[in-house]
Amino acid sequence: MKSPHLLRSTRGIAAILAAGVLLAALPPAASARKYPEPSLYPLTKRFWYLKFKHGMPKRIAVAVPGQLAPSAYWYLTYTVTNDSDREVDFTPEFEMVTRDGKIHRSDKSIPLAVFQAVKKREGNDLLLSANKIAGPLHQGEDQAKDGVAIWEEPIARMGDFSIYASGLNSEYVNATDADGKPMTDADGHPITLRKTLQLNFVIWGDEAKPDLDEVHGKPERWLMR
Repeated sequence: MKSPHLLRSTRGIAAILAAGVLLAALPPAASARKYPEPSLYPLTKRFWYLKFKHGMPKRIAVAVPGQLAPSAYWYLTYTVTNDSDREVDFTPEFEMVTRDGKIHRSDKSIPLAVFQAVKKREGNDLLLSANKIAGPLHQGEDQAKDGVAIWEEPIARMGDFSIYASGLNSEYVNATDADGKPMTDADGHPITLRKTLQLNFVIWGDEAKPDLDEVHGKPERWLMR
């Protein structure tokens, strides 16, 4: 279970977005000085870090029982390994941000038939769904776990989109405003930002034959979010 100081409320996220607009309006020097950045080197004595390898996003159409026609989904497979110096409670979160700026949380009301179809296509009997992979992650390469994040297709033409993966480490910072004062949500709780991996992709094609459009990876980066 996550500690309270790492939980983010929806209102907290809204406050962060509002702060981002404010920072963008500031002079470059002030904005750069105040925006939090992740550490360049792992702070292993204070935080833990996991090894994370991912595949390319893929589209799949699944005939879900009770539906008249197949529905389209996107998924991202990954392997996570605990090579840190301690046991870890792995609680991953994946969010897809589409070109229209909307945020889509993975694994929301995804039918079991969809996970089973993905598992069969990938040919990986060790693949775990979101609710199965969460929990204790023991140390060592032999304890690595294979997981998948799944989304119902958000828009017909994906174009550029990003996937934000968090829960891969425990590094965080308390958000501050342009004057260096702690930021809080509507309830007065401190707003925290977590070290998050931003994965970027582009699909050159249209919605006519989406299954034939190739997904291309773009540079990824770590950020506090």
